[in-house]
Amino acid sequence: MTKPCIICVAITGSLPTKANNPAVPITVSEQVESSHEAFEAGATIVHAHVRNDDETPSSDPEKFARLKEGLEKHCPGLIVQFSTGGRSGAGQARGGMLSLRPDMASLSVGSNNFPTRVYENPPDLVDWLAAEMLQYDIKPEIEAFDLSHILKAKEMSDKGQLAGTPYVQFVMNVKNAMPADRDVFDYYVHTVHRLFGAEAPWCAAGVGPKQIVLNEWAISSGGHARTGLEDNVRLDRDTLAPSNAALVKRAVEICEKHERPVATAAQAREILGLRPAA
Repeated sequence: MTKPCIICVAITGSLPTKANNPAVPITVSEQVESSHEAFEAGATIVHAHVRNDDETPSSDPEKFARLKEGLEKHCPGLIVQFSTGGRSGAGQARGGMLSLRPDMASLSVGSNNFPTRVYENPPDLVDWLAAEMLQYDIKPEIEAFDLSHILKAKEMSDKGQLAGTPYVQFVMNVKNAMPADRDVFDYYVHTVHRLFGAEAPWCAAGVGPKQIVLNEWAISSGGHARTGLEDNVRLDRDTLAPSNAALVKRAVEICEKHERPVATAAQAREILGLRPAA
């Protein structure tokens, strides 16, 4: 298989702390350094959250601005994807940084259960976030925690709420949401191709020990892969991951196993239909 594989690195997230793994980057400078290492290892998208000094999640646009500036300076061409996830803020504060015009932003188009709460994505907020992304020329990454979220992306696309071909990411093995089930995964792939075309790009992410499982499934099936300390702080049951780059290198090895070249930043931008790097 010669189709280049885009590797996304989710560097921080909202939950892991240095108590879980000292390698989790918290400050903006740590995030830039960790992203640079991951970029050099093969990642071409960085999925970014920001944190307060006490490691709690934040949606502070000023922090996002400093992070974007650092990433563009030290990682030329890297695709910057901001999270609009619900753990970092409430309501429209979740999209308060979109005016900074990152290349991409995550967009959850429906609600579902999380380990200890309901992950709420009410329709009016979803519509507002999508409108902000259209206004600022930001490519959404549709976070599909459930089959209905892929179908919702189709509905939004048909209404003109999403520009271009939607880029859908399957998120599996979140407790109380969709487990890492191969039959379901295969049906997700089938559904994306049925709704958006055989060449529509898609990605998959697995949480915890299922990260490497979803990397394998996605890469071997022609999709793109997400890795990083947000989703998984370990290399295996007994070994903490020493860095985001180490998890990226593991995904690169899976690409090599399946004879898939790792996409360059320029190739990733072309595959996703993004504007050229600044």
